Parts: sequence; structure tokens; C-alpha cells
Amino acid sequence: MEKKQGEGQHEGIRQAVKAFSVLGGIGIYLVVFVGICVFLGNLADEKLGLGYMGKLAGILVGFPGALYTLYRQLKQGSLL
Repeated sequence: MEKKQGEGQHEGIRQAVKAFSVLGGIGIYLVVFVGICVFLGNLADEKLGLGYMGKLAGILVGFPGALYTLYRQLKQGSLL
């Protein structure tokens, strides 16, 4: 009986570690994707003299784009 309870605890820990790693990866992916879009928007600001509109466009394109690609990846990996 002790072994089954111990195995259940180990399985719970494995699931928790897997969940934390997936969530951590999602956060990192979101920051990197939006950061790249903001960087490209900043580049457009400097080259085209748009003021802050390039950065704003980078945020407005980057955040929904990151969410969409994350949704697709999680759905494909059957995590959703």
C-alpha cells in the first residue's frame, strides 16, 4: 500500500513539474515574440521617422500574433 501511495505522489510531482515547465515556456515565448515585434517597430520608427507609431504597431501586431501561435502550438500538442 505504501508503494502505491508513494507512486501517486511521484506522479503528481511529475505532472506539476511538466505544467510549470509548459507555463514557463509560454511566458518566455510571449516575451520574446512581442520583444522582436517591438524591436522591429522601433527600427521602423528610426528609419521612417514615425515617432512612437512603429512601437505601437509592434505591440499591436506582436501580442495577438504571439497568442495565436501559442494557441496553435498548445492545441497541436494536445495540451488544450
